[in-house]
Amino acid sequence: MTTGLRLPGRGGRPLSGLDFYAQVAARGEVLGVGIGSGPDDWRAALGADCLDDPGHGLLRRDYGLVEVSFSADGGPLSCFGISVQAHRLILGRGVPPALAEAYGAFTPRARFADVRARILALGCTLEPDDLSDHVHRYRVPESGVRVFVIDDPDPYGDGDHDVHDPELHQRGDLWSLSVSPAWWARSR
Repeated sequence: MTTGLRLPGRGGRPLSGLDFYAQVAARGEVLGVGIGSGPDDWRAALGADCLDDPGHGLLRRDYGLVEVSFSADGGPLSCFGISVQAHRLILGRGVPPALAEAYGAFTPRARFADVRARILALGCTLEPDDLSDHVHRYRVPESGVRVFVIDDPDPYGDGDHDVHDPELHQRGDLWSLSVSPAWWARSR
């Protein structure tokens, strides 16, 4: 049974996957855990069902929808990057149970217009950051988070992309969100 958080000031409606994306964009964290947090903090928030990919002082933890990157950088492992891979849901990649419990059902595709409206409702703004490629990038100045949106679902021009197929990504779908201090340094 999904209890779901309730959105204050919205008539108590349950939160949704769209609210999750907007909250990550506005706050730069997932269930209260963010940059600088250790692997144990993430395990406490999202659970132990993940794939750990360790490497020389680094750790990439893959929860399906959410990927977290850690670095030892002369001390204990701490988070230096969070990526919300919304595009994976169309392929059936999982939503961590803690997110499903907090936000309810996630749809396989999320429309950027819907996510944008929720980001704006949280009092944040969106600025175009790079609109020159097949995936457009927007910046949330209040948090430094980058939002990636599909502009061309057939970037290689194969011509076999069906714009009416709900099982395929379409122009205007949310691709991912990226939370990283490396972005913040370039945005100020």
